[in-house]
Amino acid sequence: MGMEAAPVPAPATPRAEPGALRRAAYSPLSLWIAFLAVHLIVAGLALDQGKGLGDVFLVYKPWAQLAAQGTQIVGVNSDWVYPFGAIVPIMLPLLFGSDGYVWGWLNLVTLLNAAAFAVLIVGREPRRMIAAWWWLAFLLLLGPIAVGRLDAVSASLAIVGLLWLTLHERAAVVVLTAATWIKVWPAAILLAAVVALRSRWHIVLVAVVTSAVIAAVPLIFGAGWHLLSFITMQTDRGLQIEAPVSTIWMWQAAFHVPGAEVYYDRQLLTFQVSGQGTAAAGSLMNPLFALTAIVVTLIGVRAVRRGTPYTRILPELSLALVTAFIAFNKVGSPQYVVWLAAPVVIGLAYQGRGFRIPAILVLVTAGLTQVFYPFLYDWLLVPDPAMVAVLTVRNLMYFVILGWTVAALWRKRHRQEAAGDLVPAHAWPFHSAPGAHAEPVGGDPR
Repeated sequence: MGMEAAPVPAPATPRAEPGALRRAAYSPLSLWIAFLAVHLIVAGLALDQGKGLGDVFLVYKPWAQLAAQGTQIVGVNSDWVYPFGAIVPIMLPLLFGSDGYVWGWLNLVTLLNAAAFAVLIVGREPRRMIAAWWWLAFLLLLGPIAVGRLDAVSASLAIVGLLWLTLHERAAVVVLTAATWIKVWPAAILLAAVVALRSRWHIVLVAVVTSAVIAAVPLIFGAGWHLLSFITMQTDRGLQIEAPVSTIWMWQAAFHVPGAEVYYDRQLLTFQVSGQGTAAAGSLMNPLFALTAIVVTLIGVRAVRRGTPYTRILPELSLALVTAFIAFNKVGSPQYVVWLAAPVVIGLAYQGRGFRIPAILVLVTAGLTQVFYPFLYDWLLVPDPAMVAVLTVRNLMYFVILGWTVAALWRKRHRQEAAGDLVPAHAWPFHSAPGAHAEPVGGDPR
């Protein structure tokens, strides 16, 4: 587990002269070349037959056009499945024109990822360079869905927020709160920060004020209860085929059990599964997630009380809560895997090799997801037993990741065991101090 690995020293200059491969790996030029190559490959795959960008040109673009015309602003004069803040990244690609909306979307995601990538690698701290390579591998393994949904926008913001958290807390919380108003899941990272850091009430205050400012915009234009419609629209939907809870009925459908079948919900534009007991299972998901989130949060509080440093609690608790959000979600869309990137990036930045196990598990989860989505997705709709088997293994990975994080949080770990953890000294444009370097954990920064 995270604490069992030997800490990685992070001196500015290694004892031995690094080899050519190591120098190349730590070179910003190499990283930026790799960044460009990965995004070109992933974008190219997404553009192939448009399978990775269906929501972009079939759903996002019409929403943006209606809002630009003043005909209908989702979340203001109609219910919407997303929080109101999502309208901003959805409308920005219109700057490229209606015909260029898809290119505008890909450019938006690439620019946001580039900004997060720059924040990550500036300072050239070895652990953050490794985290950068990990993120690129993650994007490549996950494939088109990594850039084809709103989750990509919230993920890049979450990475920036986590990197800023110990350098400029107010800016970090504003970014994380804004990400939450695009997709709800970054709220799990905010909760983890409240538990892990001593300045928890300041975090809550900044998040509340930021939320109030964001919510004031649609309310001024008469949104009313439409502002919170994303909550009720999620609770009323059925079981999406990719969700872990749907696995048993997907197997029934694969073997033609009467009553079990895959169908298309035309209102929500998703493929769902029907069968005996699906309604009851769907109604249990929110309570199960709430219970799991409470238990995991209490385990995090226990870790704080036992003196576990925040460099251990923050990434592990963030990953646990985000994974629970997916594991007990009746939607379970392929793009949800994107959520796992931010906790792993900060875990690698803080702990180095100590976070390698969850980093590998998340890479495997991403790779398994691309096996069935988007190019072989039709086989899952049949559903083909072999593809359902891949989906089953992918869904089991969520529980493996959740189990690892909970076990890591539960262990009694003393401060000296985390002596090799490092707190970033730079995260553009913020610095902890002039000429500062990443330093071992010696206490809570707050």
